[in-house]
Amino acid sequence: MPELPDVEAFRKVLVSCAQGRLIQRVEVHDAGVLHGVSAPLLCRELTGRRFTEPERLGKWLLARTDGPTVLLHFGMTGELVCRTPADVVHAHDRVVFTVGRDRQLRYRDQRKLQGLWLVDDAGLDRKLRDQGPDAATVTREAFGAALAGRRGSVKAVLMDQSALAGLGNLLADEILWRARLHPARPAAGLTDDERDRLHAELRRTLRSAVRAGCVPPRRTWLTGHRDDVDAVCPRCGEALRRTRLAGRGTVWCPRCQPEQPH
Repeated sequence: MPELPDVEAFRKVLVSCAQGRLIQRVEVHDAGVLHGVSAPLLCRELTGRRFTEPERLGKWLLARTDGPTVLLHFGMTGELVCRTPADVVHAHDRVVFTVGRDRQLRYRDQRKLQGLWLVDDAGLDRKLRDQGPDAATVTREAFGAALAGRRGSVKAVLMDQSALAGLGNLLADEILWRARLHPARPAAGLTDDERDRLHAELRRTLRSAVRAGCVPPRRTWLTGHRDDVDAVCPRCGEALRRTRLAGRGTVWCPRCQPEQPH
């Protein structure tokens, strides 16, 4: 599933491919990814507009134009790719924006679990009003407040987009492993030192993942071992444990992340 680093990479694709360019044509190959807008209206409202500087909040990409904003969410399998009009349209290219004479920005998505919205400023505010602070820029104070005021496990809170926007399953497990915190620990029960350590690892992990453009499966990361048949912790060599937590498959190291703090 695309998480914050992936969406930041898609934002950079939009910048390099389409920012400042005239939208010459909009083609909707599958209206199933459109929400609250018809294909004819999307084409009519965007043709002749220009893409301006895009923004990202959590897992949402705000593809701004000099008119309405195209709001994108990538669900499980979505992505943005830059191609030319001469390139064959992929089977999963759902919406294609021809920008300038020689480029196409394509929303590609196999499973179609989310998609595109066309919104004005008021609609954008309504759509994003329940999002918490962006995980890449959240301050230590705001992060501590988000954890302290929430019930449930620390992993559940990290993945709750209304508490903190941008983290998914892989990043939550990775950050907790780095911070040596068990994913089932109650979020409100963490000490000040534990919250500060978690925030520091959050920022450190996201900086590295954003540079990679994804959650990288490096062998020095928990992410690089979680799918191994006999997975072991890359830090201490202990066999990794697996369970379901917050509705998602969860991986942790019982030695590095004890359920009860020492």
